[in-house]
Amino acid sequence: MKTIAIVAGESSGDLLGSHLIKSLKSTRSDLKFIGVAGPKMVKEGAISYFPMEELSVRGYFEAIKKLFHLLKLRRNLLNQILDAKPDLFIGVDAPDFNFWIERQLKKKGIPVIHYVSPSIWAWRGDRLKMIKKSIDHMLTIFPFERKIYLKANIEATFVGHPLAEMIPLNPNKKKAQAKLKIIKATKVIALLPGSRQGEVKWHAQLLIDSAIELSKKIRDVKFLVPLPTRETYDIFSRALFKNTDAELDIQLLIGHASDAINAADLVIVASGTATLETALFKKPMVVIYKMSSISWQILKRMRYLPYVSLPNILLNKFFVPELLQKEATPENITSKAVEILKDAPYRKNLLIQFTKIHHQLKKNTADRLNKIILKFIK
Repeated sequence: MKTIAIVAGESSGDLLGSHLIKSLKSTRSDLKFIGVAGPKMVKEGAISYFPMEELSVRGYFEAIKKLFHLLKLRRNLLNQILDAKPDLFIGVDAPDFNFWIERQLKKKGIPVIHYVSPSIWAWRGDRLKMIKKSIDHMLTIFPFERKIYLKANIEATFVGHPLAEMIPLNPNKKKAQAKLKIIKATKVIALLPGSRQGEVKWHAQLLIDSAIELSKKIRDVKFLVPLPTRETYDIFSRALFKNTDAELDIQLLIGHASDAINAADLVIVASGTATLETALFKKPMVVIYKMSSISWQILKRMRYLPYVSLPNILLNKFFVPELLQKEATPENITSKAVEILKDAPYRKNLLIQFTKIHHQLKKNTADRLNKIILKFIK
């Protein structure tokens, strides 16, 4: 039996990690996975030493408040991994947490792979020297990233994105609406407040207020709100309960984010992996994000790309609207959403642009993962 230690820090990493585990187990039956895993990874057989939610911290200020707890958690996890004597370590995203662990393990002679490049091309480009000391191989999900690592003499492979494999090139919107029992709505708008509890706390009331404004502008509009966990569902429910006077056709879901996006005419989405999923479903979107003022000021100073959402980064231009921090208001969100729904030429072009992204990322990820990872397991 070969042991692979694997650590993911949030729901997007859980998706990538579960796909990776499933791919490897389809080829090798003698693999055991231990570390920190989300529900999807656990379903594929991973053993998690503690809940993945412990690592889901957003923003610098918020991370500082939990710093002592996270440092203690990381030290204990390192000791547990060393005791397990793994044949390989795979850090799935969560770079601020994983790179330190990876560096310690590499010093001990344990092979290290990191899956998903941090955004060195968007901010914190000085990380490359540290990354080189921490890993043996970087697996990238975007094609332009590989060249950056090779130039820095870091082994890297572009593997594509599993979402591009999972989502069909021509999604069936009617099928998704039937699955969610949507019958009468003229327009369906999905509201995605983020996967972390902190994100949902920041975005819940903003999205509810936006839904109230939109319902005044659009007749028979239905809102879908997929939440990844019971905890995030409860946070959004409490915010919604404060607005009982509002006449909203709004449906909260636990999970079913893909169905909600697929069923929608438009998606209002917190910046993150969900924006890529929305693009792969070929849906128009308004990207939002809010955080503490301190975290925002730090990120603003470190960022040198003018855009933050993955569709805009991949297209290298402002194509989907981004309403961040003070610009993220119900009025601005409503204005952009209505504008997009009225603009047929824009939506036609959007279909073309997002189809290009889909082809770019659809690269038989499972085979590419297996080919690289199994080289490290002798």
